[in-house]
Amino acid sequence: MDRNGEKKNNCRFADKVRKCFAGRRCHEEIAPLSKKGHPGRVKVCKVTGDRKICARMASMGVYPGVEADVLCSGGGNRCVLKVHGGTISLDADITANILVSQL
Repeated sequence: MDRNGEKKNNCRFADKVRKCFAGRRCHEEIAPLSKKGHPGRVKVCKVTGDRKICARMASMGVYPGVEADVLCSGGGNRCVLKVHGGTISLDADITANILVSQL
């Protein structure tokens, strides 16, 4: 809220972190990123875990509503994501906390 009592519409980092806990729903079938068996395009539906994990993922550009390319899927071990023009390598613990739907 600003001084006049009007609601501000700012896109802040804190807002992106809050979206992780908002429980947005995807219309398609969702599953953890570690369970997606083949490369392709995915949409991030939810990031679960504690605040630290959620904040770390948001700082790297992985938050609900973002579309990403899965470059290689290591059978649940490791995953490489291409998000916002950058490439991120994620371990099995983190990929289990990212719920995605196939595009």
